[in-house]
Amino acid sequence: MEKIKIVIADDHHIVRKGLLFFFKTKSDLAVVGEASTGAEALEALNKNDADIVLMDLSMPEMDGIEATKQIKKAYSSVKVIALTSYADEAHVIPAIQAGAEAYQLKDAEPDDLVETIRAVHRGRHTLDPKIMSHVFQHMAQTDEKEKIHQLTNREKDVLFEIAKGKSNKEIAASLFISEKTVKTHVSNLLSKLELSDRTQAALFAVKHDINSNTRR
Repeated sequence: MEKIKIVIADDHHIVRKGLLFFFKTKSDLAVVGEASTGAEALEALNKNDADIVLMDLSMPEMDGIEATKQIKKAYSSVKVIALTSYADEAHVIPAIQAGAEAYQLKDAEPDDLVETIRAVHRGRHTLDPKIMSHVFQHMAQTDEKEKIHQLTNREKDVLFEIAKGKSNKEIAASLFISEKTVKTHVSNLLSKLELSDRTQAALFAVKHDINSNTRR
């Protein structure tokens, strides 16, 4: 059986040795290198043929996110599993954007980590269930921002006025356009933003800080 070759990158010695000891109990896994910094992880890959890097995100000299970016550039066939204690969006999203194939929290069961390694080696992408909400929230926010870009400047003007609680007649007076034109803009922006009414539009404008400085 060909073994899955692993490099462990973590600045905590006890974590590396604990993983090394555990992986020795698995016949299909082999640790071929260790690193305590992102730079050392790159050096380990230069010296050893590896399939997967278990990457801690918080390390000195070069953190795991930057190391992941560089690994993806220099060793495109090597897969990266972010193995960290951080479950917040500030770490999850950058790690995935850097190219990590999986994101696993350190409090996971050891056998779950092994299954993640095997799954990633087979070409799958996996995420710890505890961080899924961050990913979906980020995707939703990204989708909403793309919708905002679809609005014309005048539609953004109208949305800004809606957020102030103004009626169509008041918006028409503020923007020096006809009330009929306002109605058209309201209909168009609701359609583009996939919203059902003015109240949702007002909440959307507040959420995304649509104001006089962001309309252009």
